[in-house]
Amino acid sequence: MAVRDILVTGAAGFIGSHFVRTLVGGGYPGLAGARVTVLDKLTYAGNRDNLRPVEDAPSFRFVHGDIADAALVDELVGSHDAIVHFAAESHVDRSILGATDFVMTNVVGTQALLDAALRHELGTFVQVSTDEVYGSIPEGSWPETDPLRPNSPYAASKASSDLIALAYHRTHGLDVRVTRCSNNYGPYQFPEKVIPLFVTNLLDGGTVPLYGDGMNRRDWLHVDDHCRAIDLVLEGGRPGEVYNIGGGTELTNKRLTELLLEACGADWSSVRYVTDRKGHDRRYSVDWTKIADELGYAPVHDFADGLAETVEWYREHRDWWEPLKRRGLVAS
Repeated sequence: MAVRDILVTGAAGFIGSHFVRTLVGGGYPGLAGARVTVLDKLTYAGNRDNLRPVEDAPSFRFVHGDIADAALVDELVGSHDAIVHFAAESHVDRSILGATDFVMTNVVGTQALLDAALRHELGTFVQVSTDEVYGSIPEGSWPETDPLRPNSPYAASKASSDLIALAYHRTHGLDVRVTRCSNNYGPYQFPEKVIPLFVTNLLDGGTVPLYGDGMNRRDWLHVDDHCRAIDLVLEGGRPGEVYNIGGGTELTNKRLTELLLEACGADWSSVRYVTDRKGHDRRYSVDWTKIADELGYAPVHDFADGLAETVEWYREHRDWWEPLKRRGLVAS
């Protein structure tokens, strides 16, 4: 079925806005001519400026609202044939301080979308998730068939929404496809996440907080590679399937910090070691053989080049991130 009307939730945020800017700009040929509706609550991490490049396009519409608002969601879903569901509370530290918003948005909000999708016989529902649902892995990589063992309230809420979405496929036959990505980086990322937090602090001559011994390991994925993979799943994925999406660059947090210090012209005197996060997962690594074999996915962004371009973007776009810091929206 050709996708012509797409509802994209949470697309005033980092990853969703990249997907929408690329889609509306013609970056996904299979979706050429598709109309896009963005539904976003505009919480602290939602920013209309992320969508300014496409907001005047005739194929674009923005709706300010909550995915947990069942009446609004029902009204919107009925006029669309696909949903790409990015909307989520996603900052682990905030989930440790209080999990209510995470459960309401990530679980209850997702269920409201699924109910509306079922009522209106939606074509395809893409549930965008995270590798954090798997827990922590000392060596090797998780295939999609591994059990979910989330450790943070954030990860548990995402695992719950994944399971609910897949249950709607198994129970009702709804065309649900789940993606689970590794750590994203790139422009427009809210500066409470590690790369933009460190970069913006260092550009201001400040310090950066390094958790524990700095040896926690993550695989890094450019946001553009992630969104291309989501497009592949939307257009060619199989109903009821999960697809891992990786970037292919695994680094310790300490090594990442070294690279960011170098890129920003700083040294280790700018680093302050802080008490490790509660339940801090030691290592993430997804096996993305499935999406490569089935859909032809491969990351195209070299990490060194992508990181340099990302640092330069923050250097040149102080007008985007400085107001966020001045307004006290950034939790370090």
